[in-house]
Amino acid sequence: MNEITVEEIPDDAILLDVREDAEFRAGHAENAVHIPLGTIPVRVADLPKVEGTLPVICRSGGRSGQAVQWLAEQGHDVANVVGGMGAWQAAGKAMVAESGTPEVL
Repeated sequence: MNEITVEEIPDDAILLDVREDAEFRAGHAENAVHIPLGTIPVRVADLPKVEGTLPVICRSGGRSGQAVQWLAEQGHDVANVVGGMGAWQAAGKAMVAESGTPEVL
């Protein structure tokens, strides 16, 4: 599986966030596109268009790993973000939240 670390991702990169709605609302990368894991097969057309590899993120890397495996099998250029949003937050990367105070659920 193709993987990428948070340190390799520019702060303004577009990410695919596959967490559930409440997790996403609690805190996400500024330019994240939210498509929950279970809806990816029916929302493939909604995938963000990026140059190069699309980073895929969840809380810790498990769900995004599943998404990366499936999307790669469909021919998409994707990479699992190692450590997920926990690693993103620990690295001090920019986050936003509906509440105004981002957190990783």
